[in-house]
Amino acid sequence: MPAGLHYVTTDGGRLAVEITGKETDPLVICSPGMGDTRDAYEPLAQILVSHGYRVATVDARGHGESSTDFKRYGDEATADDFLTVADEFSHGSPVVLAGASFSAAAATIAAAKQPERISKIILLGPFLRNGMGVVGLWLMPVMFAWPWGPAAWEMYAATLWPGLEGDGAKKRAAASKASLTRPGRWAAFQNTVAGLDHRVVAPYISSVRAPVLVVMGDKDPDWSDPVKEAEWVASNFTKVETLIVEGAGHAPMYERPKVVAEKVLSFLEDKANVQ
Repeated sequence: MPAGLHYVTTDGGRLAVEITGKETDPLVICSPGMGDTRDAYEPLAQILVSHGYRVATVDARGHGESSTDFKRYGDEATADDFLTVADEFSHGSPVVLAGASFSAAAATIAAAKQPERISKIILLGPFLRNGMGVVGLWLMPVMFAWPWGPAAWEMYAATLWPGLEGDGAKKRAAASKASLTRPGRWAAFQNTVAGLDHRVVAPYISSVRAPVLVVMGDKDPDWSDPVKEAEWVASNFTKVETLIVEGAGHAPMYERPKVVAEKVLSFLEDKANVQ
C-alpha cells in the first residue's frame, strides 16, 4: 500500500495507521503509550526511513485518529493490533515491533504469540509489570474518572517528558488533554486505563524468541529507579541490549530521537543478532 494515512478495521473499530517509506523496505510498526499519539514516533520514523526502513505508526485504540468503538482495550488487545497491522502491510515478511509504555507489553505479547512473524522488538519506557502494584489497579481509574480526570491527566502528563525543551512537556500534555476530551474520547481513555493490568504479560515473556532492545530514559517519572527497572526488563530475555537515555523521560524516542535512532539502527542492522 502507498505511504500516507490508512484505516484498518478490527475488533469493532478502526485503527489509524500512518505509513512512511518505500513499500519494499523492511517494516517497523510503532505504537505509543497511554494518552499519547502516533506522532511521538515521528522524529525517529524520519531517521529510520532515511536509512531504508518503512515505518507504520499506529494510534492506539481510542486515541488520536483511531476510533472509540473497540470491544477491548489494554495490553492483549494492543498486541493483536500489532499483528493485524503486520498482516495488512508487511506482505508476509517478518516485521520489527516498537512499543512504548503499555505498548511495550503489547509488543512482547505479540512477539510471543507469533514468533515467526516478529524479527526484533524495541521496548521504550516499558511496562512489563505494574509499576504501583495492585494499588495502581484501582488508583488510576479513580484518578482519571470524570469530571476531574482530564485535569488530573494533564497535570500527570506534563511530568512525563522532562527531556523536551522549555515548556514542551506542558504543551504536549495540553494537546493530549484536548485530544482525549473530544466527544466520546474520554470514555475510551478510561477503558484503556481500566485494561492496563500488566500481569497479563508474564506468561508470554518466556516465549519471546526475537532479539530485544530495551530503551529507558533515566528521568522516567513512572519508576522510582528507571535504570534498575530497565535492568529488570532486560533480565527477562536472553538476546537483549539496553540503552539508558540521559535526560529523557517516558518517551525517549520523542525527547532524544537522534540518540535513540543511533542505537535502534545499530540494533536493526546487526545481522548477528537475528532470531
